[in-house]
Amino acid sequence: MKIILANPRGFCAGVNMAIESLERALELFGTPLYVYHEIVHNRPVVERFRKRGVVFVDGIEEIPEGANVLYSAHGVAPAIRAASEARRLRAIDATCPLVTKVHLEAVRFAQQGYTILLIGHEGHDEVLGTMGEAPANIRLVQDVDEVERLEFPANARLAYLTQTTLSVDDAEVIIEALRRRYPQIAGPSREDICYATQNRQEAVKDLVPEADLVLVLGSQNSSNSMRLAELAQACGKRAYLIDGVREINNRWFEGVNTVLITAGASAPEEVVEECVAYLQEHFGATVESRTVREEHVSFPLARELRVLAG
Repeated sequence: MKIILANPRGFCAGVNMAIESLERALELFGTPLYVYHEIVHNRPVVERFRKRGVVFVDGIEEIPEGANVLYSAHGVAPAIRAASEARRLRAIDATCPLVTKVHLEAVRFAQQGYTILLIGHEGHDEVLGTMGEAPANIRLVQDVDEVERLEFPANARLAYLTQTTLSVDDAEVIIEALRRRYPQIAGPSREDICYATQNRQEAVKDLVPEADLVLVLGSQNSSNSMRLAELAQACGKRAYLIDGVREINNRWFEGVNTVLITAGASAPEEVVEECVAYLQEHFGATVESRTVREEHVSFPLARELRVLAG
């Protein structure tokens, strides 16, 4: 068996920043330290921090007054910030700057009188945060069928934004459908789907023709990880989205000569290494690392932590 290791894979700059911010906050403040929603959508990462005393909550009211809270990489709505202030929480904002960009675009379009069509997945933490910036002005659109059901007048003042972790191809289909129905629709100055999401999808597209099977390391609630598995399946290959080596089923590899391994932007490299080691041990696999695109992006720690560091 041969393993093709896709590059780039795994942690993106936003995830690195959020995790490093949480590590630094633990050093500075100790526990209990609260995080609003999962720091990133990855079960092994969340469990590792939970064992160290981090408390993940889905409601600000769950946090004692005056405590320390860190906002996850997915961003939060203004109402959450206001609720934190009302409870006198010390807030550390680890929102990915690329998500913040979408929030600012939503505010700008709303101030200019646009109705914003947000392309994304209902209930996703990032979508909830973005919609919270201008709830009266934003409507969620999840697919082309929903575009066809829109009932805005032909000359409506419309703009679109996208969740940062979508499939590039799927988002483009929806954007084209919007443009056909509403040619005047405005869009972001630069594409919203983040560089890391695009690069990981590009690597799978380029390398999947050589593979018999694809392993994607990532959690089921990770949008960008799910999109990688779906992309491989759309290319006609069997693909499995797993959190780690314990989920591997040896029957998957019957008759398989080449396995492509990648990881979503919130999946740590150690889970990739464990899977590679397992396939080497059980199937005598050799490893070939293939780089489709270089990444040299980094983001500084959350501003509140930089201030404390002085």
